[in-house]
Amino acid sequence: MNKKEGNPNWIKPKISIADHLKNKFILSLEGNDVAINLKWIMSSNSIAVCPPPTMETWYMEGTLLPDVHFIGIDADYNNLEEKLQYYIDHDKEALEIINNAQEHRNQFNNRAVENLTSLLVLKKYFDYFQ
Repeated sequence: MNKKEGNPNWIKPKISIADHLKNKFILSLEGNDVAINLKWIMSSNSIAVCPPPTMETWYMEGTLLPDVHFIGIDADYNNLEEKLQYYIDHDKEALEIINNAQEHRNQFNNRAVENLTSLLVLKKYFDYFQ
């Protein structure tokens, strides 16, 4: 399917990350790979809205919990409007999700630990081929 095909009401021009971050909720969906926007959403004051991640990277998506680190929706999006309305009506719980997401993201801010982890991954890779 061509990117221009589909319901014309759903086709919108691209916007910047800064423009996305003006929103309380940002949809984060996997395609053929992880949802790459999940990382910057979780670093922000917005809330990621997504089905539970099915793919895993260094970001440890498998440890993220629905309605703890992101607003969990069904894979078919059937409960999207209901979940958004719930967190519009329950602002304190929405702020808890933002705090939990930022806490998850903060564990990757230690440059020394990240560099050591990278070196250990490389060592394991090269040991595998010896």
